[in-house]
Amino acid sequence: EPQAMCFIETANLDGETNLKIRQGLPATAGLLETKDLQRLEGRIDCELPNRHLYEFNGVLKETGKQPAALGNDQVLQRGAILRNTAWVFGIVVYSGQETKLMKNSTSAPLKRSTVDKLTNTQILLLFMILISLCITSGLCNLFWTREHWETDWYLALSDFKTRSLGYNLLTFFILYNNLIPISLQVTLELVRFLQAIFINYDIEMYHEQSNTPAMARTSNLNEELGMVKYIFSDKTGTLTQNVMEFKKCSIAGYVYKTERTPEESQLVQNILGRHQTAAVIEEFLVLLSVCHTVIPERKEDGTIIYHAASPDERALVEGAQRFGYIFDTRTPEYVEINALGERKRYEVLNVLEFTSTRKRMSLIVRTPDNKIKLFCKGADTVIYERLAPQGQAFRDQTLRHLEEFASDGLRTLCLAVADIRPDVYQEWRQTFHKASVAMQNRESKLEDAANLIENNLRLLGATAIEDRLQDGVPETIAALLDAGIYIWVLTGDKQETAINIGYSCRLISHSMDIIILNEESLDATREVIHRHYGEFKSSSAKDANVALVIDGTTLKYALSCDLRNDFQDLCLLCRVVICCRVSPMQKAEVVEMVTQSTNAVTLAIGDGANDVAMIQKANVGIGISGVEGLQAACASDYSIAQFRYLQRLLLVHGAWNYARISKLILYSFYKNVCLYVIELWFAHYSGWSGQILFERWTIGLYNVLFTAMPPFAMGLFEKFCTAETMLRYPMLYKTSQNAKLFNVKVFWIWIFNALLHSVFLFWLPLAAYSSEVIWGDGKTSDYLLMGNLVYTYVIVTVCLKAGLITNSWTWLTHLAIWGSIVLWFGFLLIYSHVWPTFKFASNFRGMDIQLLSTPVFYFGLLLVPITTLLVDVICKLVHNTVFKTLTEAVRETEIRRSDISEVMNEPRSSFTETARLLRNVFTRRANTRVETELELSHGYAFSQEEGGAVPQSIIIRAYDTNLPKPEGN
Repeated sequence: EPQAMCFIETANLDGETNLKIRQGLPATAGLLETKDLQRLEGRIDCELPNRHLYEFNGVLKETGKQPAALGNDQVLQRGAILRNTAWVFGIVVYSGQETKLMKNSTSAPLKRSTVDKLTNTQILLLFMILISLCITSGLCNLFWTREHWETDWYLALSDFKTRSLGYNLLTFFILYNNLIPISLQVTLELVRFLQAIFINYDIEMYHEQSNTPAMARTSNLNEELGMVKYIFSDKTGTLTQNVMEFKKCSIAGYVYKTERTPEESQLVQNILGRHQTAAVIEEFLVLLSVCHTVIPERKEDGTIIYHAASPDERALVEGAQRFGYIFDTRTPEYVEINALGERKRYEVLNVLEFTSTRKRMSLIVRTPDNKIKLFCKGADTVIYERLAPQGQAFRDQTLRHLEEFASDGLRTLCLAVADIRPDVYQEWRQTFHKASVAMQNRESKLEDAANLIENNLRLLGATAIEDRLQDGVPETIAALLDAGIYIWVLTGDKQETAINIGYSCRLISHSMDIIILNEESLDATREVIHRHYGEFKSSSAKDANVALVIDGTTLKYALSCDLRNDFQDLCLLCRVVICCRVSPMQKAEVVEMVTQSTNAVTLAIGDGANDVAMIQKANVGIGISGVEGLQAACASDYSIAQFRYLQRLLLVHGAWNYARISKLILYSFYKNVCLYVIELWFAHYSGWSGQILFERWTIGLYNVLFTAMPPFAMGLFEKFCTAETMLRYPMLYKTSQNAKLFNVKVFWIWIFNALLHSVFLFWLPLAAYSSEVIWGDGKTSDYLLMGNLVYTYVIVTVCLKAGLITNSWTWLTHLAIWGSIVLWFGFLLIYSHVWPTFKFASNFRGMDIQLLSTPVFYFGLLLVPITTLLVDVICKLVHNTVFKTLTEAVRETEIRRSDISEVMNEPRSSFTETARLLRNVFTRRANTRVETELELSHGYAFSQEEGGAVPQSIIIRAYDTNLPKPEGN
């Protein structure tokens, strides 16, 4: 490019898609061929590698020449993409782990779900209880032996082992160790793996256009998807498509839309038909095609490609092109356009650059008829206050159209023109030149000079550009908000753009108050945070319908040690938070702040390399396989093709997986306690000797075979509502989000329930077997028969318990529950006849005949499980009748095939009253704050690099599209 310039895109670094300009040093600008580069000799001294994206200090020391300073404007960082520039020559300064991109990355953490952490804590408590039981049983053995070793001499109680506490502790530890279900870990891993396959093969999350399915890159966090409280989202490429498109415009009080060809549009027909507004329309289109910094490039096939640092400007020029006003030539002195077949040349006299403070850009040109005009485009607030009294003919209609455009989520700009007399221009030109060469306060003097000429404007109309959202983004965000999830947007883009997207995707509503924090110092940041936090504390509302917007500079101060807590308290009181112009590390710091302070489950979603740090910091990281590459997807826990799939991933798969894993864990502990605590009750009758009640193989196969299938069925097929209902009523997500199904209270209720069941399952058969004669011929058996009676009732009871807590019955669920019972009886019949064919299980020989030939067994088979589960049935009946939850009511309505909307009485938003209470709190606003909100309500947004390497006025004078570019050979 001319003058050693190049265009780059830094989306992977800061998420911005508008192009930035970098420029080489004048001393090296003439190196245009490889032979020139070979003669370059010298060295570069620079600062040590650091993570500051926007800072670089170095010195180029060429041999035999004066040293030249190097700054950030001369650096192309790793991760930046060269755009609109065919080639560059460069020297590598940092590489590998020393680059700023890698300095902003974090090591991949080991993530565990909240359910896993809670389970591990309860396992430790159970282990402590296990140790206590072992010590208690060992002491009881010592006391019992001391009392009986002389009278019960035939038991050889004087043996050393029976009187050793250490030996007894080891015996009881082996006896009770199955209280902690080791098999649970195996079951969990298998179930989670299959749940991940369900996610991968969900056709509803398959993106056909890009042939991209959802992918679970880990299975450890499946249930965590059902507990998300905060979502941190990138903007560019995640919520938006990185596509700016000219949609419509308002000219002289009339709204026009683009059509397939210029001739089809009503706008062009009005020009050709010499409508009463034809002159205004022509001036409007000339302004669009002339007032900008776009560079045209004509291809060999005759098509024109527009290169622009601002995506908004490119969209405006392309919009003019669709109406037949084609910009095709730029030289240092003039621009040429093809206006409906007529070529027109406009001499560029002065450029008044766009800044976020000015909120406008102006171009002074000499028209083909030798008149001097000022073309101006910018925010409605700055344009309207500069209108001449006779230039406001369409003021009210245009304002109404701006509000309509803004309500549609479109980005708006107002366009105006002023006719300048030659003598006024010459006088102003001298003033402007003096300001441009001033040694002190140059910027303010240039601003004052611009204000002198940018007045007496005549309003032409307004434009509306769509920053196209990903499909389904507004609906997805609305559903997630209804589900009680807080959504924060962390972006490297400009503030106005981020807020505009907030409106268009319905994250911010027009009824919301907006707090904007743009401060330049620590003291100013402290004052504004304390002031706003004090306003919140003085009100009675806790969850305000307020959006907080903060830029990267202010965020740096807000995250400092002395302000961090106050800032996070302020943020947590707001409904929506938008952080603009933030670096990758700042994104990660914000995510970490919320994760640590709230102990809530956080989710980060993004599509670029600049999102990797926050994806890794959040409890759950979601990567989008987008146009910015696969860096985010590769670093994520789950990857999806579109933001809209997040709704199904959380509300369906997340909620289901949480319910499934919760029941699986609780049931696994329940069934183990049910069986193995019986050994404790039996120890009371066995002299605390450590004698087992059950046959050893049946003990080993309990978790592996006879009760292995019901947990699998729960973990894979259990669901309390259909997917359609979960998506239609997002508030059903709150059950899993608030951990209602698995917490400390629920866990110990299940443990107590298992202890109660074990009491029934041991003492009821013991009462039936108390006479020891359970056959009509008067024969008796030993303790093992009693053990198999109890074992059979335990298996039947725990399988029926699985059925009692199952909400979704499939044929596989039936097979798992009833099949487990049948499997035990089949095993009983076979195992009872293994000996003497195989030399083991001699004590089990004929056990099937003993069990199945006594009526006591059948009577107990009916009575014991029913009696044991009677308390559970009554509690479930009372709960579903008196204390029925919303989820249970919806499930019952689904079963009855009734209208679900009848039971959905919970209001969809709880913020209306809060908003009313807070409406009077934010009354003290500065004029700039009111002006900003007015601009946002009218949709103003414009992306343009500020303070770049090359000023806009120099850019447009550096190019001559009539001349060929160097090849760089």
